[in-house]
Amino acid sequence: MAKILVIKAHPLTIEHSRTLKILDAFMTQYKVSNPEDTIETRDLYAEEFPDIDRSMMTAWGQLQNGVGFPDLTTQQQQQLSAYDSTTQQYIDADKVILANPMWNLSIPAKLQAWIDTICVAGKTFQYTETAEIPLVPGKKVLHIQTAGGFYDGKDFGAKYISGIMHFLGASDVQELAVEGMDHFPEKAEAFMQDGLERATALATKF
Repeated sequence: MAKILVIKAHPLTIEHSRTLKILDAFMTQYKVSNPEDTIETRDLYAEEFPDIDRSMMTAWGQLQNGVGFPDLTTQQQQQLSAYDSTTQQYIDADKVILANPMWNLSIPAKLQAWIDTICVAGKTFQYTETAEIPLVPGKKVLHIQTAGGFYDGKDFGAKYISGIMHFLGASDVQELAVEGMDHFPEKAEAFMQDGLERATALATKF
């Protein structure tokens, strides 16, 4: 039995999001193929997900200077608790599924905020004299991304996700890209149907 972590990074609902339609097709089949796995889903746009802001950076500085956690403001305590629990959630997962649209050749800001919580020295990777080494290697990762044009995995967002996950020691990083719907609107339905079929097929063996 594996622990699955699903990260949804799209502000729209499934009725209006091509990304979430592809994710739903994948997860529907995945649950059929892996009924004993446990699945946790984070909808980054449906919660107050913590950004690294002035409040958080100030809190980290205070803790380093000897201030106790109970002496931080309520806001700082909530932010740091959410940040730390998100890091642990990633550490505990065996498989990670990320789903986002491609925006301006990159990823949404909320997904970047989530990535900030999983790149933590001393928890998910460690500095050594020669190189950084992952502390929780071996995860299997799927990156689902939709885009209006064709980029074939060469957009900055896809390359960034792949690079970060390999840096953190993922043993298998796959991408499911569904592209071209805006450049060729007359073919959008066919592109989506192909994407849905590929998502379903991939879910049987992921």
